[in-house]
Amino acid sequence: MTKLPASPSPHPAPLPGGERGPIARRVYRLLRILLLSIAGLAIVAVLLDRIFPLRLPAPDTGSTVVLARDGTPLRAFADSDGVWRYPITANQVSPLYLQALLTYEDRWFYRHPGVNPYALLRGAFGVLRHGHVVSGGSTLTMQVARIIMPMPHTITGKLVQIFRALQLEAHLSKAQILELYLNHAPFGGPIEGVEAASWAYLGKPAKRLSHAEAALLAVLPQSPSRLRPDRHPQAARRARDKVLKRMRDEGLWSEAQRRDAQIEPVVARSLRAPLEAALLAERLHQQQPQARRIVTTIDANLQRAVEDRVSDYLSRLPPRTSAAVLVVDNATLQARVYVGTAAFADPLRLGHVDMVRAPRSPGSTLKPFLYGLALDDGLITSQSLLVDAPQDFGGYKPSNFDDNFNGPVSVAEALQRSLNVPAVDILDHVGPNRFAARLANGGVDLGLPQGAQPNLSIILGGASTRLENLVGAYTAFANGGVAGTPRYLPEQPLLTRRLMSPGAAWIIRTILSTNPADVEGAPLEGTIQAHNAVAWKTGTSYGYRDAWAIGVTDGWTIGVWIGRPDGTPSPGQYGAVTSLPLMFAVADMLPNDRNHVHAAQPASVRQVDICWPLGGAAAHTPPALCRQRRQAWTLDGALPPTFAERDITAWSTGLLNVRVDASGQRLSATCHGKGEHTIQIARWPALASPWLSADDAAQSALPPLAAGCAPDSLEVASPIRIAGLSQGVRLRRAPNSKQPLRVTLQALGAASEVQWLLDGRLQGSSLGNANMQIMLQQAGEHRITALTREGAFAQLVVHVDGEGPTL
Repeated sequence: MTKLPASPSPHPAPLPGGERGPIARRVYRLLRILLLSIAGLAIVAVLLDRIFPLRLPAPDTGSTVVLARDGTPLRAFADSDGVWRYPITANQVSPLYLQALLTYEDRWFYRHPGVNPYALLRGAFGVLRHGHVVSGGSTLTMQVARIIMPMPHTITGKLVQIFRALQLEAHLSKAQILELYLNHAPFGGPIEGVEAASWAYLGKPAKRLSHAEAALLAVLPQSPSRLRPDRHPQAARRARDKVLKRMRDEGLWSEAQRRDAQIEPVVARSLRAPLEAALLAERLHQQQPQARRIVTTIDANLQRAVEDRVSDYLSRLPPRTSAAVLVVDNATLQARVYVGTAAFADPLRLGHVDMVRAPRSPGSTLKPFLYGLALDDGLITSQSLLVDAPQDFGGYKPSNFDDNFNGPVSVAEALQRSLNVPAVDILDHVGPNRFAARLANGGVDLGLPQGAQPNLSIILGGASTRLENLVGAYTAFANGGVAGTPRYLPEQPLLTRRLMSPGAAWIIRTILSTNPADVEGAPLEGTIQAHNAVAWKTGTSYGYRDAWAIGVTDGWTIGVWIGRPDGTPSPGQYGAVTSLPLMFAVADMLPNDRNHVHAAQPASVRQVDICWPLGGAAAHTPPALCRQRRQAWTLDGALPPTFAERDITAWSTGLLNVRVDASGQRLSATCHGKGEHTIQIARWPALASPWLSADDAAQSALPPLAAGCAPDSLEVASPIRIAGLSQGVRLRRAPNSKQPLRVTLQALGAASEVQWLLDGRLQGSSLGNANMQIMLQQAGEHRITALTREGAFAQLVVHVDGEGPTL
């Protein structure tokens, strides 16, 4: 029987010599040592990472940049080390710059772990061979490590730099490391980061760099002091051209692109921090101290142009004068121009004081809101009769800016000429507390002395407010009566409040945009289309401390303030001659946006002919009682009568029914006569009497009382006459005298206070028939008027000649 071979053993036979394979054991030992070494190194790396943690720049610390709406820097706030840095991300930088940077500095950036051994060996070999650095061995990550944690240029420093680079790669992504470089790379002087460098040297954002500019900024951090383009343009150009050549050699940029870029000169601006809308930037920085990048609503080009115009304009005004300008887009309420001071760095002009938000007396700038409220209350139309004459409002006796009085005026005339007495008269009917409350609801908070209540003086500037509040309120005239708060940040919420009805806003804007005042800087007739006309109002505070001009167009509301921030007077400087020309100059600089639509006439507004002195519709007033016919804008069909006399002792304004006899003489209550009948008389306000024409005065006069009739209550004003001069007298100053001519007069027959006017200008008052001295300073004809509060008056005309004996 054949014997089968034995089956193989499951265990291999031992090798000769009894060994398990020396090669395998050596490999095993080497692998074990390698793994233990790697583990040890990992443990050491973790320990070193814990002992020497990575110190990255805190994202909420450092410099802050405030930007215009298009990204243009307005003002930069340096960090505690005085460094200017504009935060930016990689996608906000030109691809050309990123391409040049990574190609020239570290083309293996996305492949190495933070250190490029080949580049290190190449750099070391170059040093050994040539005795100086020929090719740098630092990766972009290693450069970032040195930027954020400065270290000496020694072998030890290089080892630390390598360790820190590895740490960066372990903790951060490539995108984060690149962003650190973009924001912290040195570019000379206090400039860090490519965005700050681009604006500082080139005046443009880093996202709009050309090939030549990208190459220049890519190489500049290699030696920022030696290559600063503002100081060493030739060295900067040679370094830039090296980058251009490298980009061509690598096939990334064409020869044509290199050639065109190399032609560009290296022209850099001298380093200076941006300083536009400086006070707005400071305001927003204080509100958001942790923000590194604040985007505003400001238009950089407009802001720069207006600041230049203000600076030029203020150079012609007295020393220590400052100015503020605020321009708001009516549609969005976003501010496009914010000039808080005429000269930010000028201590003489107190340039650090922001006059856009400083509380100041508004002068007459509140009057349009008062007239708008009176229209909504049905108290007036645009042509209602008011009286501009000396009046006493419970002890408050306002006068006009020029101390001149004009007699009977319409609402439109009173508002356009900014007359004070008619405005106080209307406020007395509306009520100061109610008016102040309506203003507060519209965003205009009035500042009053502690414990004081609103009174009649607030309409003439007897309170304080801010330019930004006024501008926000004036937008109501372009937005159908809805006022709003100016917005300085795009994310700022839109806050609006109704200030008056659309009809009232339309009527007031129409009045203000048809102001016939002839002032320097006002648009000439026919040069601006009707739908683009500027509706404007000026104001001057007591003592010439504040000069205001506010303008409204379809698209814009412009506010201008000029004065001294310390509140001292500026004699001769007032709204119409100081602020209004600047406001019109700014208005001419603004773009005419076709998206801004002119408000159509509201259905609540109608044009109706009314009659003076009664105030009713001409269609329903007998011709004999319609002394003057006026075309008025009315609101909601309201046709209010002329205001009644304030003083109950004065004769009554309005329609008077009088019984007369056949001869036209007046009959009192118990008196009768032949041919007795009733006539109607349209009476003018008593205080308007001195300004009436002879015909109007005669038609308004009471018929004489018939003989034998007892006196009635219709004649309460006793007649007066002026004593001291005779009608038509000619006067001359004494020879060689430079003193003004003075005359002493009396109002005979007066028992109450008498107001004295010279050519319509208030000179003072006297009681009863007490003496009153009046100065006649100018040669020519003068009209002297004495007027009692009951409406009795007397007038005489005198003529003042030149030098000669006094008659």
